[in-house]
Amino acid sequence: MNPEPPVTSEASKAVTPQVLREQYESGATVDELVAASGLSYGTVLNRLHDAGTVMRTSWQTRRMRQNPQARQRLAARLRTLYEEHGATLTELAAAAGETRRGARRLLIEAGGTVRTTQQTLRVRAAARAAERYKVALTLRARYEAGATVPDLAREHSYSVATVYRLLHQAGARMRPQHHHGPAHDPRKRP
Repeated sequence: MNPEPPVTSEASKAVTPQVLREQYESGATVDELVAASGLSYGTVLNRLHDAGTVMRTSWQTRRMRQNPQARQRLAARLRTLYEEHGATLTELAAAAGETRRGARRLLIEAGGTVRTTQQTLRVRAAARAAERYKVALTLRARYEAGATVPDLAREHSYSVATVYRLLHQAGARMRPQHHHGPAHDPRKRP
């Protein structure tokens, strides 16, 4: 004998996985969602899973509820690190004292969008290029003020070739090359 399938109300069908996910990510517990929706515990969990919800532990929920303003500030700071400085989820986790999963959740709570690995690599390459250009401009200013390429190389722990490359990148007008060794007089023969 097969049992009759449970009767589902139209109200329970209106509680979509996305609605449950938004409520859960706003701080509601599964038990609270069960009580508010009238759905079974298993149904709520299944719908959260269908919506791709990252589940949290009870201690994470308690921590989240203890100081929601601090959590919002942390989430906003992580989003800034992620979007403006090219930080990875691993770096966010270290900065927040969280797991990668927890850092990802905070980033999403702050309205951030998780990047692909390729996107992260492009962001970091662009940041390195911008920083390198700043160094190039600094070298150019020092060079145009009279510093020599070997002096700049020593000061910045770069090779002479790297300094020349950075000066070229910054558009420095190069002085005529001269020999850095002892003076050479072609009339004198050793």
